[in-house]
Amino acid sequence: MVPNILSPKLTRRQFLKAGSMAALGVAMGGCAKNPVTGKSQFMLVSEEQEIAMDKQASPHQLSADYGPVQDGALNSYVAGVGKSLSDRSHRPNMPYSFQVVNANYINAYAFPGGTVACTRGILVDLDNEAELSALLGHEVGHVNARHTASRMSTQMVAGTLAGIGGAFVGARYGGEWGALAGGLGGIGVGALLASYSRDDERQADALGMEYMTRAGYNPDGMVGLMDMLNDQHQQEPSALEVMFSTHPMSSERLATARKRAYTEYMGSREYSFYRERYMDNTAELRAIEPAIKDLQEAEKLLRGKKYADAEGKCAEALKIAPDDYAGLLLMSKCQVVQGKYDEAQPYVARAKDVYPSEAQAMQLSGLLMVKSKHYEAAFENFDAYEKTLPGNPYTPFYKGYSQEGMGHTGQAAQEYIRFLKQVNSGDQAKYAYYRLVQWGYIKGAAEPVADPFAGLA
Repeated sequence: MVPNILSPKLTRRQFLKAGSMAALGVAMGGCAKNPVTGKSQFMLVSEEQEIAMDKQASPHQLSADYGPVQDGALNSYVAGVGKSLSDRSHRPNMPYSFQVVNANYINAYAFPGGTVACTRGILVDLDNEAELSALLGHEVGHVNARHTASRMSTQMVAGTLAGIGGAFVGARYGGEWGALAGGLGGIGVGALLASYSRDDERQADALGMEYMTRAGYNPDGMVGLMDMLNDQHQQEPSALEVMFSTHPMSSERLATARKRAYTEYMGSREYSFYRERYMDNTAELRAIEPAIKDLQEAEKLLRGKKYADAEGKCAEALKIAPDDYAGLLLMSKCQVVQGKYDEAQPYVARAKDVYPSEAQAMQLSGLLMVKSKHYEAAFENFDAYEKTLPGNPYTPFYKGYSQEGMGHTGQAAQEYIRFLKQVNSGDQAKYAYYRLVQWGYIKGAAEPVADPFAGLA
């Protein structure tokens, strides 16, 4: 831990601005009317805070998932389906957004302010628009029932708010080279998103079916979605480990959906599935389904540290989709974890070319430039990354390190100070603090520390 002479704020607490109100809220007793049940509910997080947290956190999660797909028509199509559900929900005035992200793993998630995303990995496994409406409706259900805000309020009382920040944001805020280079930025991050209880899941299922039938979709779409997920879990559990960690699945949920469709929503079973429309709007995505499946396998191999095999799978995927942003970045990460930095750089450069507005390739390019001691180019990449995706507390460290490499001690010191105001523990914080003491910006003593980039494979 670095001495607190710079009065740093914990990034997670800064992210969760609601935390400053926790003690006051507990003392006064927080309650609100649940928008779904109409009953009074213990709540220390306001709707305004839900929206603010969403705006700060969700862009980092979307970038960790390789950004929204560049198929504008597909995103518009999914957004239209989502809007048909949110307009008929209990909180229609929330600032919803619906996007497809380039991640290959199978999942969908929602932030409390209404940002909803589904991965391209799950879209290629859906069969019709009714199943898509069930998927999005379930996520809208979580937003409407305020599941994340409710759980955060409970955690505030327990005094563990700082941990919620890390659990809530699936953006790998730590920015550590090992995690980034390991290619896990879009794989394991689902485990960092809020994990719902089984009761939360049951309520979201019920709300999802309610919203989808209100929008004119056949309730068997929810049954089909549950059936697909259960089948995949039985055939290859690892393929759904992220989704099941955040969305506990069970055969009971499938049975409940089937029962509800045949009883409560029996009259809605005459509604359409819109399969042809779904197939038409997802045709381009499904054309690269073999590449997506190869990348799913590559990610699994990376987790198992079978790096050469993962590289082979990425190569197969890039033969099918040579300009796939996620595939290019995943291939570069395969190279990095094997210490093949020169081989990694062309894939990162190509990724920047094919998706110039997405931030992850900028960050990885900067790290590669640091490793090859091209500090000016590294700084340019980190600066572009921060302008594109502000809010990552580790970016000032990387910018400072790059400035130091260029011999710009004054600029480096300012970046290190900015970094330490947000982060005061870990190897990077120790290094920044040591440099500031060494350069005379801080009076005191500090033990020499290793260069954070030294010895990295």
